[in-house]
Amino acid sequence: MDQIKVAIADDHKIIRVGLRGLLEREADIEVTGEAENEAGVFKLVEKAPVDVMLMDIDLGDSNGINITRTLKAKYPNIQVLGLTMHEESDYIIQMLEAGASGYLLKNAGREELLAAIRTAAKGDSYFSHKVSATLLQAVTKQKETATSKPKTPIQTPLSDREIEVLKLIAEEYSNGEIADKLFISIRTVDTHRRNLLEKLQVKNTVGLVKYAIEKGII
Repeated sequence: MDQIKVAIADDHKIIRVGLRGLLEREADIEVTGEAENEAGVFKLVEKAPVDVMLMDIDLGDSNGINITRTLKAKYPNIQVLGLTMHEESDYIIQMLEAGASGYLLKNAGREELLAAIRTAAKGDSYFSHKVSATLLQAVTKQKETATSKPKTPIQTPLSDREIEVLKLIAEEYSNGEIADKLFISIRTVDTHRRNLLEKLQVKNTVGLVKYAIEKGII
């Protein structure tokens, strides 16, 4: 099996060294480099292939949200995982809307970090339990605000199968788990996910989750 090529973007050397030491113990992971600022991130990805980028939000002369947005525009195949101390919903939503595949807090344990990297490398999204709870609370609050306004009939352009897939995505099941539950192939799940993003005109999993909550699907 090919190794997962991981890069680390953090402005604290002690964090970068610690992460490198932890990841290099894993046979299926190769650390391709480290960066402490925006220029370093792009120099790194231009020099060596990267599958997963661990991205801090506080990053030298820029911030991880803006860097992620630019990085995903130039290198859409690189999966970005936010790895930061910021647990506020605004940061989480902005990072995911910028194109990150997931979000972890720096107090995450070793096993959770490895699970997040391996999940992102497969093209799936990963959120820690703390982040999921924060995100759900924020979206629910938005829904409560919306319900205080005059109601209009709920309509959805989705098929019954697409609603099933959307519900499972919003409940944090991976593509493989969704395939098993619905007795379909992972490729079919991928197709449904792409169709959902296109039909609902959203950019990522956060948009899908928001839609699912707003429409009462979860």
